[in-house]
Amino acid sequence: MPRESWTAWPAREALSSIGVPRRRRALTWIVRAVLVGAFFVGVVREDALPRWQYAVVAAGFAVCGVAIWRCFVTTLDRRLSASVGWLAVPVVAGALAEWAGTHVTATGLWCVAAVVAVERLPLGPALGLAVIPLGAYVLTTGGSWPGTAGTVALVLLIGYSLRLDEEARGAGFRMLAQERAARRAEAETAALDERARIAREIHDVLAHSLSAQLVHLEAARLLVESGAERERVLERIVAARMMAREGLAETRQALSALRGEMTRPEEFLRDLAAGQGADLRVTGEPRRLPAEAGQAVRRVAQEALTNVRKHAPGARVEMEFSYLEGEVELAVHDGGARGRNTELAASGAGYGLLGMRERAELLGGSLEAGPAGQGRRGFVVRLRVPA
Repeated sequence: MPRESWTAWPAREALSSIGVPRRRRALTWIVRAVLVGAFFVGVVREDALPRWQYAVVAAGFAVCGVAIWRCFVTTLDRRLSASVGWLAVPVVAGALAEWAGTHVTATGLWCVAAVVAVERLPLGPALGLAVIPLGAYVLTTGGSWPGTAGTVALVLLIGYSLRLDEEARGAGFRMLAQERAARRAEAETAALDERARIAREIHDVLAHSLSAQLVHLEAARLLVESGAERERVLERIVAARMMAREGLAETRQALSALRGEMTRPEEFLRDLAAGQGADLRVTGEPRRLPAEAGQAVRRVAQEALTNVRKHAPGARVEMEFSYLEGEVELAVHDGGARGRNTELAASGAGYGLLGMRERAELLGGSLEAGPAGQGRRGFVVRLRVPA
């Protein structure tokens, strides 16, 4: 057995009554009362004392009871010296009872001290302390050696069984506490994840709407500075107002999505493409998507079209949404800007692609953005997410 097993205290949960049902505690006190009653019956039947001395025995037993209770307190605080000192009280009281001629009283006190020592003290000191009362019992008893050895073994077995039972209860209580702590941590993590998801949705909606309004308002400012006609300036202001209305509608849609009320992504993409003058092609067998995947498709499409308006005004946009095996793919390709306004293009915040890529990676997907390549002009954004 490892050295730590001989010097380690039982767990605090094992030494305390934490987690013990009321019925179990009531049963324990009933068993103790029965044992005390049987003890006094044995003392009376022994008839080794004058009648007035039985009151002394009762008082001494009460003092020993208080000492054992104090031992329970000190062992809970893991104070070895104090615990041994309190257990010495019933051992000494047993020696006095043996000297007075009542062997039953002495045997009872010595056995109780040995059981409590083995039950509540570190195993090494417990066995060392139990040797004293059990050795006194062996030296003073008049029974046969097999019976005496059986009694000693039974006392040690009772103490060790109580120790194992309490340690098992303490381990079960610790596991229950750990499970509750893990559940609380999981609930807190889920709440934080949900808050982060809501924050992302609100941020994406507002970023898309406000950046689009900023584009139109910046264009209106440039038109005013260049002395453009009133109709052209008014057109930009009206467009900004329209984007504000769309932003409000998208915010409501985001709130509906958070409640689980979502339309199919292809329907949203058709409306978006129609409003932006883009071409849309849907391939694959439509199916219901998880809320996070559907929201990612919506937000990436919105952000990609916003970037086209900002950085490639007048470009023709082609969108393709594909239902693939275990995932969906969205590709947004612009054919290159027909005209470019440097000041207007620089008005954005510059975080669109980073936000889209982070959204895709959170879902275990990917986002690629760059020149179209393969002899094609323009810029392409390609999203893949598991679904």
